Amino acid sequence: MSKKTKGAKKGFWERAKESAGQQQVLAEREKVSKQKSVATQSTPKPAQPIEKTPEEKTKLHKEGIVKTVVPALIGTVAGFISLVSMGDGTEYPWFSIMVFVIIFSYYGQRIVYPLIGLDIKEFGKKDWFYVEFMAVIFWLVVWTLLLNPPL
Repeated sequence: MSKKTKGAKKGFWERAKESAGQQQVLAEREKVSKQKSVATQSTPKPAQPIEKTPEEKTKLHKEGIVKTVVPALIGTVAGFISLVSMGDGTEYPWFSIMVFVIIFSYYGQRIVYPLIGLDIKEFGKKDWFYVEFMAVIFWLVVWTLLLNPPL
């Protein structure tokens, strides 16, 4: 058996061990760099909350009340109109009645809100969905209550 010298060529196993060691070091470096990038991405910088003045808070609170009351009134009126004009509504498909109520309440609200001082340009999709949902729910509840006879 011969002893290895510095200038001797490395055998297969020695080269394989070196290669595996180098791959391990590279894998650890990549893992550390990924952890750093994920850590920087997952911790967003905290946004400064915008403080509202008491006047703004009061205005937003009043607008929220109006955005609830107006669809409730429109839905209630639609419920009474449905009872008077269609009775129990069995001769019409329910879906077409609901679409008519949605269209009626949408355009009714687009007319009413500017009259009472709300800017409809500030309404987002979420706001319109909310007010339409409220109007349709009130319509369904009022019409259902009116169709059921008292005990």
